[in-house]
Amino acid sequence: MRRGARLPPARPPAARTLAALAALAALLLAGCATAPTAPDPGAGGSANPRLSVSRSGAHAPAKPTPAIPTPTTPHPGAHAPARSLPHPSVPPHRRWGLDAPLAAAPQPPDRSSAPRAAAPGLLPVVDRVPTRDKVVFLTYDDGAERDPRFVDMVRELRLPVSMFLTDSVVGPGYGHFARLRAVGATVQNHTLDHTALRGLPYAGQRAEICGQQNKLKQRFGVRPTLFRPPYGVHDTTTLRAAADCGLSAVVLWRASMQIHDLRYAVGDRLRPGDIVLAGFRGPDQLQGTTLTEMTTRLLRRVQEQGLTVGRLEDYL
Repeated sequence: MRRGARLPPARPPAARTLAALAALAALLLAGCATAPTAPDPGAGGSANPRLSVSRSGAHAPAKPTPAIPTPTTPHPGAHAPARSLPHPSVPPHRRWGLDAPLAAAPQPPDRSSAPRAAAPGLLPVVDRVPTRDKVVFLTYDDGAERDPRFVDMVRELRLPVSMFLTDSVVGPGYGHFARLRAVGATVQNHTLDHTALRGLPYAGQRAEICGQQNKLKQRFGVRPTLFRPPYGVHDTTTLRAAADCGLSAVVLWRASMQIHDLRYAVGDRLRPGDIVLAGFRGPDQLQGTTLTEMTTRLLRRVQEQGLTVGRLEDYL
């Protein structure tokens, strides 16, 4: 201290004591303001951090989501499983609703029947085959129905059928009929467009018949030998045009397969050699039934009348 400087006056003892107490009180108040408070369960807080949402809106950690079990059956949009193979212990006729096996057809005749034409240059027209064999012949028209189970039926029953196909009806479905042909069905001509031919000029009828001959040759590698006019209607121009297209006979029918029974064109029962008209009907014509069900009912009628099924091409 420099010589001559004056010292501040000393505080009285009482004043120093009061200042110290005030400083201590301030320190105590500051410590109380920063001390942690206990959580209030009623306000949404929790000592357990795994609890859910607090009242303040903050989200607690989510609970783990249980694993979804793998379904045991396919959902409706899934592809249907492949058809199961038939049980080997069930005879084929039982699988297709017949009480007895379909009798085997007799051996084909050494020489097929040659129906007579009405005049030179015209094809013969047949609705039955003259034979003593107890057989009838199944013919299916058009090509709208493409039930894959019918392929199984033809294969398992070894059912001889003739298919008269129309190009405009079959459309993109020739693969189905190729599968039928691979299991024994035969392919024949039913025109390009299912046009009623009677009354049309020769050129128009020839185009319908020969056009389908060429289509079927292109699709299957063979030319048909038999022709069925749409609706069964024809005239001498039809017979001439079909002959010029390389066919050998025009095939009509004595009975037709309906949804639940047979309709007879002649008489009230089947006779040996009768040709039966069936059809590859579309869904709107099947009335809730299927082609295999209709064919089963037809085969029962055939069996009830003491007959079996032969191959038409073996007799014509």
